[in-house]
Amino acid sequence: MNKSLINSIEALLFGAGRPLTLSEIRNILNNNGGTIELSDIKKSLNMLEERYTNTSIEIQEVASGYRLNIKQEHSSSLGNIWNDKTPRISKALMETISIIAFKQPVTRGDIEDIRGVSVSTRSIRSLLERNWIRVSGTRDVPGRPVLYSTTKDFLDDLNLKSISDLPELPEITDDSKDDFLSQVV
Repeated sequence: MNKSLINSIEALLFGAGRPLTLSEIRNILNNNGGTIELSDIKKSLNMLEERYTNTSIEIQEVASGYRLNIKQEHSSSLGNIWNDKTPRISKALMETISIIAFKQPVTRGDIEDIRGVSVSTRSIRSLLERNWIRVSGTRDVPGRPVLYSTTKDFLDDLNLKSISDLPELPEITDDSKDDFLSQVV
């Protein structure tokens, strides 16, 4: 395999700051005067993965393409040099995004029915600003409520290729036998 191609792809992934698809990589490299096939790019990515086997770096495929990452076991040592001031995710926000991810597309009313409490406008706005959710249409019922679904940015931030990579939801068990009040009555 052409070392120049491998190094060019490595430089693109390193400098991009975001995931790149195979076709984006091909278009960038072809604009520099060559004709590169997608299969050659994929082979180069595989060779880069082999190169990084015993290092702190890895190539990861996420929903938006491929990117360079620091391996999970080395991420804790970076906390001291990166003072990330992004706001923490509240429990309410986590519940809201979880419902949207697992039940999408959903309306605000669907989320409220599942959570049992009202969903604040701030929560929805926060998820929209993070680009974790998007408006995917409206439900064909009176009032035409807005439907929300997750975005590729949400999947990228969770290091997932697709929504099907989310963990399975646990089964709900009937604990009424163990309930103290049901035993007394």
